[in-house]
Amino acid sequence: MSYYFSKVLTCDFDKTVERVTLALKGAGFGIITEIDVRETFKRKLNADFRNYRILGACNPTMAREALEIEDKIGTMLPCNVVVQDMGDGHVEVAAVDPVASMAAVGNPTLLQVADRVREMLKSVVESL
Repeated sequence: MSYYFSKVLTCDFDKTVERVTLALKGAGFGIITEIDVRETFKRKLNADFRNYRILGACNPTMAREALEIEDKIGTMLPCNVVVQDMGDGHVEVAAVDPVASMAAVGNPTLLQVADRVREMLKSVVESL
C-alpha cells in the first residue's frame, strides 16, 4: 500500500502552492502549519535545496471525529500535503494517505474516518 498519492503539474511553484491551498480550503481543509523546507535548510544548515513546502492541512470536523475515537491520534495530525519543484517547470503535489498512516492504530472505526479523509484529499489532488 502506498502512503501517499500525487500529481505532477506544469506550473509555477508559488502558483501551485496557492492553487493547492485554495483547493484544500474548498474541500473544508485549512492550512494550520506551513514549513518552507528550502528556507529552513538554508537558515539552519546553510544548504541549498529545491523549493519544497509542507502544508499541514486540517479539516476540523474530521479531526474532531478522529480525536473522539482515539485521543492520541493527534500525534498523526495534521494531514501533510507536499508541494515540490521537480525542475523544468514541473511541480509535484503529494498528499499523505491517511488510511495508510492510521492503519497501524488498529481501530476499524478510525479507519472509516481516515477513508473519508482519503477520498477528500484524493479529490483535491485530482482536481488540480
